[in-house]
Amino acid sequence: MKIHILTLLWAFLLPTVLAETRLGPEKAVLVTYPSKTPASIIEKAILALEAAGGKITHKFVLIKGFAATAPATALEMLSSLSVDFAPWIEEDQMVTANGDLSSGVNKA
Repeated sequence: MKIHILTLLWAFLLPTVLAETRLGPEKAVLVTYPSKTPASIIEKAILALEAAGGKITHKFVLIKGFAATAPATALEMLSSLSVDFAPWIEEDQMVTANGDLSSGVNKA
């Protein structure tokens, strides 16, 4: 019985560990594009990021871009999708009134 439980435990934990190792830790980022970027470029980027294991946490209305959490490998891939309309990718941070920065995940 102990062998079965141990085997099941490995069967459930191993894919999780391998996925984390393969993709790397996720980062919370803001991705913005130049104002003349076509909407189709941004949609392709969103679809590619989701296919690579990322999650869109917010789509911006006033500026062209979105907030996401994604592995570093997915963000590198995103940078190479468009040469003419290169995205600006920066880590999401909380900014306070006194200018302190702290890294954080999108909190809505």
